[in-house]
Amino acid sequence: MAGPFPGMDPYLEEPSGWPDLHNRLITAISDELAAQVAPNYIVRIEQRVYIASADELARQVIAPDVYLVRGPSAGRQSASSATISPATLIEPLYDEEVRDHFIEILDARNREVVTTIKVLSPANKLSGSRGRRQFHRKRRAVLASPTHWIEIDLLREGQRPREVGGKSDYYALLRRTGQQQYEVWYCGLRDPLPTIAVPLLPPHPDVPLDLQAALDGLYARAFYALNVDYRWPLPPPPLSPPDANWVAKRVRAWGVSRAAPPA
Repeated sequence: MAGPFPGMDPYLEEPSGWPDLHNRLITAISDELAAQVAPNYIVRIEQRVYIASADELARQVIAPDVYLVRGPSAGRQSASSATISPATLIEPLYDEEVRDHFIEILDARNREVVTTIKVLSPANKLSGSRGRRQFHRKRRAVLASPTHWIEIDLLREGQRPREVGGKSDYYALLRRTGQQQYEVWYCGLRDPLPTIAVPLLPPHPDVPLDLQAALDGLYARAFYALNVDYRWPLPPPPLSPPDANWVAKRVRAWGVSRAAPPA
């Protein structure tokens, strides 16, 4: 089932649910491109691993899975619980290893990377974090190489590179190897996501990447219409009053259409 919005669904920016969307979107983009570039190119999903601090992980709403023993609890005794043994208090220890995924298109003949595609995550946009530093290192390395670079940002919150900061709600950026200028597709909250160009090697032309089709497809396959609670407030940052009213109207109309019996 289609969602309430013609473009990006701002409710899907919720940090606790973003990793699922992020992984599904990377897979959807990879599948869409692989079908267009085979057999001359190979599309792979790669990952970069880095170490993050507990504070960074907590700010990214990542759940702990290891715990540190603090010591026995004094316990809260009452007449009815006098026989309960004292518990041990523990603090969460966060898994410091974070995996950051991206897409690479390789020349099938020599396995050289032709194009790198990065769908930004909250960690890539968190000011002062290792994830942001890693993103910028990767970005600089690719921009200095003979590889095309594409970054896709579907998160309104967080820092952006200076070239595109404050220009739109969402964007996709392409820097072709050997070119100084960037090609940018700006996209507002009320707009469908664009179809962007993915460059290859001569003599092969650019292939189109329909971001809206990729998002619509995974929205249906993941049953987000059933899983997303549209009664909750939107994740930050706050919208302008006109955009907030527009979102509320879209959600109400969508809810009515879902409740209506089939014709």
